[in-house]
Amino acid sequence: MALTAEAPATGAPAASPVRTATPRRRPTGTSWSSKAAVNTILAIVAVYTLMPLSWLLLNATKSNGDLFGRPGFQLADFNLFANLSALFAHQDGIFGRWMANSMLYSVVGALASTLVSLLAGYAFDKYHFPGKEKLYGLVLLGILVPHTVLSLPMYLMASETGLVNSYWAVLIPGLVNPFGVYLARVFAESYVAGETLEAARLDGASELRTFRSVALPMLSPAFVTIFLFSFTASWNNFFLPLVMLNDSALYPVGLGLFNWNATLAQEPQFYSFVITGSLLSIVPLAVAFIALQRYWRSGLTAGAVK
Repeated sequence: MALTAEAPATGAPAASPVRTATPRRRPTGTSWSSKAAVNTILAIVAVYTLMPLSWLLLNATKSNGDLFGRPGFQLADFNLFANLSALFAHQDGIFGRWMANSMLYSVVGALASTLVSLLAGYAFDKYHFPGKEKLYGLVLLGILVPHTVLSLPMYLMASETGLVNSYWAVLIPGLVNPFGVYLARVFAESYVAGETLEAARLDGASELRTFRSVALPMLSPAFVTIFLFSFTASWNNFFLPLVMLNDSALYPVGLGLFNWNATLAQEPQFYSFVITGSLLSIVPLAVAFIALQRYWRSGLTAGAVK
């Protein structure tokens, strides 16, 4: 039975509700001025951040004479291709060898380090064994230790095993990545459901095949994110190759450019080599981030919302 409102007893008409108009907020200049201030600050930060790169781009196109005869941000005759030709021809193409060494240390080392980190993080999350949390805490403690502190002990161990002045002296220490293990455990907890693993085990899959065929495809954003971290760290690694390597043919590009830069007072012709080589040395990093930025963004938000 529906309930209806009764009419008033008196003959007076019912009073209609009074509508009060909500006052409109007048736009003030505060919001506009705050946006202008924020945009100004962002523009200043962007200019400050891009200034070294723009200086490098401009000066890589100059000859040695223009480098000394013109201000840094003033254009000169376009000499980039001549600089590149002279750079790769110097000392029988030693710069190309340095770039290849950096690609070897970074790509191979980052792939191996990423795989080890994924295996360790997956094991820490999905398996139960005595002392797991204590061991994991020891791994996290490794994040707090600077790599430069470990370089001398690693050099002594490499010297005992005969690995000094070889590719292995740089590749093997890069396999251990405590931060990558931490990220891998976070990703495994967020992306890999335990029910899916149990279903694979019930179908008769071994633990290794379960990881390879089930867990690893789910961890593809984790793989790309950890790979980018490892690739960047390996490419920018300087102190470990400086300690481990004596042969210039084994140098990565950063160490090689550092040695050229140290001789600029005696050999000023290396100025254009150092500037052009520095520009080329950042190209692989830029390409890696641009090509994998979609996975990078999705990976950084893993575990943020559960």
